[in-house]
Amino acid sequence: MLKKPIEAVLFDMDGLLIDTEAVYIEAYRAAAETLGIEMPLALCHAMIGVPSRECDAMIQDHFGPDFRLDRFERHFRDHAERRMAEQVPVKPGAVELLEFLRGRALPLAIATSSRPTTVDRHLGRAGLRHHFAAIATRYDVERPKPQPDVYLEAARRLGVAAERCIAFEDSNVGLAAAHAAGTMAIMVPDIVAPTEESRAKCLTVVPDLHAALRLLQVEL
Repeated sequence: MLKKPIEAVLFDMDGLLIDTEAVYIEAYRAAAETLGIEMPLALCHAMIGVPSRECDAMIQDHFGPDFRLDRFERHFRDHAERRMAEQVPVKPGAVELLEFLRGRALPLAIATSSRPTTVDRHLGRAGLRHHFAAIATRYDVERPKPQPDVYLEAARRLGVAAERCIAFEDSNVGLAAAHAAGTMAIMVPDIVAPTEESRAKCLTVVPDLHAALRLLQVEL
């Protein structure tokens, strides 16, 4: 199945390694409830895999120009940080997959839309930071996902061509970025199902990280 020799593996973070997307959706809806408004679930789903600045624009556009985004964001952050301070939920199979890949001497990197401080905090609390030789975020590149920039930057920081990398993604937006970068992308859907376009662009879709590990144990 793998088209070329693999020299590195790139990972999205939210919804793939760490079960944050459900926490963020809960926090968005709780923030809206605090302000006496309703946050549509469809809008929450549309923001999965989208960088925070672009999410802010989507929220502002939905609620209108007079909406106090600053107040909403403050309530959102307060709720999300309380939940993540209690526990950073690691996705089942994540540790086993990372340890297997490191055992194969493959360098690993994060390619994420999250802020650098958020990445460091979440990976640190989850006990996963030491697995990664490099981290590239939306704030390190000019264009966000679905553009390929963050995946190209993650590969560059490892000193590997993107075409020689496997990339793991959970969202359609992220999968488009990984594909555009030329990686061999594998999708592990979280909340939103893969589109037909995503299925056509990736090597395969697997149900969880345990299945991803079984696949790579055969392929590598």
